[in-house]
Amino acid sequence: MNTIRVVWGTATGPTEMASYDAALAEANVHNYNLVPVSSVIPADTEVEAVGDAPDLGPAGERLTVVEAKATVAGPGRASAGLAWSPSKEGPGLFYEAGGETGTEDIRGRVLEGLSTGQELRDWTFESTHHEVVTAPAEPGMYTSAVVLAVFGDSESLF
Repeated sequence: MNTIRVVWGTATGPTEMASYDAALAEANVHNYNLVPVSSVIPADTEVEAVGDAPDLGPAGERLTVVEAKATVAGPGRASAGLAWSPSKEGPGLFYEAGGETGTEDIRGRVLEGLSTGQELRDWTFESTHHEVVTAPAEPGMYTSAVVLAVFGDSESLF
């Protein structure tokens, strides 16, 4: 069975990219080239919420992800969330959201989006799961929040 790991992180930095890179480091996916995909979980795949990723292969390789992210210039807050649900038929669905709102707003958005996506499919969905992270952005700094679904291990770009 294939595995998708859900990882997350928040961080602050002097620039947008510095805070984003540091948030990816907290999730342990900062050394990969992230390749975003849309939100369908392949059949025969298990989804695990793990917080930070194990070693997924050599630095610089491609890593397939569904990514929720937000970067905010302080003062404010950055929030990101990801919801997912497997189906009895095999495949499943992710839904992601990010922004300057709080945890409850992002949780509501990902769960509502997931519900809407479920209605578009003729699958029987089982359980629903979600992860949301929020962090304050101090004045003069940037803060990023990320939640990513990481598909398997990294792959060579060549």
